[in-house]
Amino acid sequence: MTDFIAHQEDDDEDELISKSQLKRESQALQDMGRQLVEMPEGQLVKFDLPQQLKEAIYEARKLKNREGKRRQLQYIGKLMRIADTHFIQQTLDKMDHQSQTYRQHFQQLEEWRERIINEGSSAIDALVDLYPAADRQQLRNLQRQANREIAEKKPPSASRKLFTYLRELAE
Repeated sequence: MTDFIAHQEDDDEDELISKSQLKRESQALQDMGRQLVEMPEGQLVKFDLPQQLKEAIYEARKLKNREGKRRQLQYIGKLMRIADTHFIQQTLDKMDHQSQTYRQHFQQLEEWRERIINEGSSAIDALVDLYPAADRQQLRNLQRQANREIAEKKPPSASRKLFTYLRELAE
């Protein structure tokens, strides 16, 4: 019987989160909020944020007073607790050139570009299945241009355009 009580107490301790851990998590959310406040408008629109959080971010951008901005960032951190922070962090990672997520995303796009150039229609069909908004005709034109440039040993401008188009599709 005492083993059962001791085991139950261990479970209770596992469920308790230390005050320091809560502070670290709260600070991490505030830091994520600070990144959102400081990023350019063009990047901020890529995030699907709750309306209340968007308003708080725009309000923080207007503030010049240091203490007021600090309090607004705390408020943003509080709002972040109810938002989908996993999606926000994933999108931030895709934008951060140093992150593993960005490098993997970049590598996948490069692989798609190579597949389209080398395989042609079958790769284009597979990409259109993945991204229904893709323009099949534009992809075919870029693929033909890239192959022509390779054959004529010209600079790979069509290949770059294809990569840019793939990146726009993925976003």
